[in-house]
Amino acid sequence: MYLIKNIDVYNPKYIGRKDVLISDKIEMIEDHIDTDLFEMIDGHNKILVPGFIDQHVHITGGGGEGSFKTKAPEITLSKLTRHGITTVLGLLGTDGISRNVENLLAKAKALKEEGISCLIVSGSYQYPPITITDDIKKDIMFIDEVVGCKLALSDHRSSHVRTKELKRLASDIRVSSMLSGKCGILILHMGDEKKALSQVFKIIESTDIPVSLFRPTHVARNKQLLEDGFKLLSMGGYIDLTAEPQMSATHAILKAKKRGLPLDHITVSSDGQGSWSTYDQSGQLLDIGVSSVSCLFEEFQYMLKNNLSLGEALPFFTSNVAKGLGLNKGEIIVGKDADLLLLDQNYNIQDVIALGKIHVRNQKQIIKGTYEKRL
Repeated sequence: MYLIKNIDVYNPKYIGRKDVLISDKIEMIEDHIDTDLFEMIDGHNKILVPGFIDQHVHITGGGGEGSFKTKAPEITLSKLTRHGITTVLGLLGTDGISRNVENLLAKAKALKEEGISCLIVSGSYQYPPITITDDIKKDIMFIDEVVGCKLALSDHRSSHVRTKELKRLASDIRVSSMLSGKCGILILHMGDEKKALSQVFKIIESTDIPVSLFRPTHVARNKQLLEDGFKLLSMGGYIDLTAEPQMSATHAILKAKKRGLPLDHITVSSDGQGSWSTYDQSGQLLDIGVSSVSCLFEEFQYMLKNNLSLGEALPFFTSNVAKGLGLNKGEIIVGKDADLLLLDQNYNIQDVIALGKIHVRNQKQIIKGTYEKRL
């Protein structure tokens, strides 16, 4: 157990300068905790915030759109923790042929063994979705780590699923998540095709499937899609924005704030270890690269420089994500998981704690992944 002394706590809202006692959970938060029974961490001139939750990481590597040589490698533990990510949701991408959900699940279990929290969704870009049990309902019901499914929509790499097929998939996710007590989500990789979220709106209008089941991501990639995303948001849905060098996530959030839209259902993720790619008008690949999870914290820092306070920016990476996934995380409250970041006054990461274990101390990586230790 650790006692963090005299630190400014954001929960994600500022709650004052506190002492915080942690095990794998947050045990106590008080103005003063007087004891010498536990190892002390000096919080003077530091800021305590929840660990970041990245709900879109290709933990087994994405890519492949430029042939076999462009398949991205797996992520390592320290790439996540050094950038403040203490919980991750892993998924597949374009390639659901040479990559599979079994491998994704094995990697999730490995990351959990190495000390962070990890969930996954079955499926990839294609329809019918690839699964472990050959049934998405059984994947969600009987595999602890599986909380939903992924599918590509309005993208030239998708299966161009029919609306009735999308409706059936959403129904299967809804029922199996109810029976298993999970959040039950359908992550929709959104492309640039003009129909955007039109199929989702048809399903919402014609069924009682909760709008919150649909989780479109990359929503800021074009104006039409962002407008559809804002419409979904106004109906009580969630939208996920991708952190990227253009900082489009920050600008989309500022636009949503200006319009008075609800911000508590907006999340930001990295698309880490997946590939970014550009194509010409004929669909030929022009360029490809690997996205880094570092962009998540960089987007957070950019928000702080663009008229968002610390308390306003944090939820998009912490509490909003946790609530959307049904996790006991994302807030500094007694009983929540002890996933914490200690920042300096310039909002740089100094220490990273995941489930009560120190992974980064004074910017030095303390816990490394199994094979990282040998490098």
